[in-house]
Parts: sequence; structure tokens; C-alpha cells
Amino acid sequence: MNTRRRPYRVGLVVPSSNTTMEVEIPELLRRQQLASGQRFSVHATRLRLQQVTPEALSRMNETADAAVDLLCDAQVDVILYASLVAVMAGGRPCLLDTQERLQARAASGGAHAPAVVSTAGALVTALKRLNAARIALIAPYRKALTDQVAATLDACGIRVVQSRSLEVVDNVAVGRLDAAKLLSLAAQMDFSGSDALVISACVQMPSLDIVEEAELRLGLPVLSAATASVFALLKQLDIQPAIAGAGELLRRGATVRAGAVFP
Repeated sequence: MNTRRRPYRVGLVVPSSNTTMEVEIPELLRRQQLASGQRFSVHATRLRLQQVTPEALSRMNETADAAVDLLCDAQVDVILYASLVAVMAGGRPCLLDTQERLQARAASGGAHAPAVVSTAGALVTALKRLNAARIALIAPYRKALTDQVAATLDACGIRVVQSRSLEVVDNVAVGRLDAAKLLSLAAQMDFSGSDALVISACVQMPSLDIVEEAELRLGLPVLSAATASVFALLKQLDIQPAIAGAGELLRRGATVRAGAVFP
């Protein structure tokens, strides 16, 4: 029985144009609460981003430290930097440096220092948990950005054997994409050489409603930026995932150990 008196406080740093993570993350945590009794509250702050271009992503990354400061003021227990491509576009060094920089920033705030995870690092953690060394991936970005995500995953020991890019630059438009069309696109792909499918390699592209159905139809583990993020958040809080309707990763979870996330 869970005896914690107050909810776990989860901080989100999201792009200003994001309309998805503040829907999907609380919904996944609500399902965790139903299964286990743990309570959560979610608190977000935003970083300016309208167009998904390398220049705009770089500028957004440069402002992330201040967002961490704001969430530390709320004394959250864990912070998620919810932007996958902004970190992965910089390669594995950016993935490591961003994690270290934001964690150090959180630690500099005083006695209450929350753990910090990134969606980019969370995806690596989740794929390794699933023993997925070869994956398929769907992303809304232009192909050049999707290729950079694939190259970063490859540097982390995960090969993207096939990918689909939807070529959408306007981040608000990404949030309005039809998840059912994602499922249709996935059904056209060949998964014979893949260990898993990342059906939404983007924090803004909605996919939660189709993750479970995609697994049943395609016969392999399916995850998204959101499900990987929640897996990493729960690991940092030392909580066993027990979430229904969101894929194998969160359904059966893992024997978790606090801090056991990328890198």
C-alpha cells in the first residue's frame, strides 16, 4: 500500500508550441495511479519554439537552464526535458552534455535537487530495456532531421533500419496530426528486421491512443516519445510501471532501480 502523503511532483519543460505532452504524460500517470495508488501532479514550463528547424531547436536548448530553475522553485521531484529532436539533432555528445548540464543546474538550486531526465535519453533507455538493437521509426520532421535522430541512436548502439519522415515543420501542425493515419502508415512498413517500432519519435506528434493497437496488429513492441518518457520518470522515482493500454514497455515494466536511466 502506498503511504506517501503528497503526490509525486513531476516537472515538464516543453516547447511553447507543444500541445501533446501535457495531455499524454498526465494520462499515463493517471493510469499508473489507478493501478498502484501512487499519486502524481504535473507542472509545466515552456521554451519558445514554433518551427522545427535546426536553428530554432538550438536556440531553444540554450534557454533550458532557466526553465529548470522555474521548476525547481516548485520543488518538483523529477524534471523531464520534453524535446527529443532538439537534443538528438546535436548527436550523442549533445545528449550527454544536455543531461549533465541540466542536472547540474537543478543541483545548484539548493537542498531540494530534483532528478532531470530528457525524452531523448529516455528513448535510449527504453529501447535498451526492450533489447531493441534494430528499430523502425516514424517522425514528423524533415528527413534530414530524422536522419540526425537515427545517427544519434546509432551512436548509442541502436540501429534505425527503416524510418518514415512526414516532412512537417510547423510544430503546431505536428500536434494536429491524426494518430489513426500513423497506424495506417505503420501497417505499410516491413518489420522483419526490427525489434521494436517507435511510432512517434516526437513529443508533439500524438500517438498514445494507438500504441497498444499497433502492438497487437504488428506483433512487436511499440513505444513513443511519451511512453519512453514516463518509463524514465517512473524509474527515477523508483516506481514499478503498471500502466495499461500503452504498450509492453509500461505494461510489464522492469525491476526498477532509482537513477537507472541513460546514460
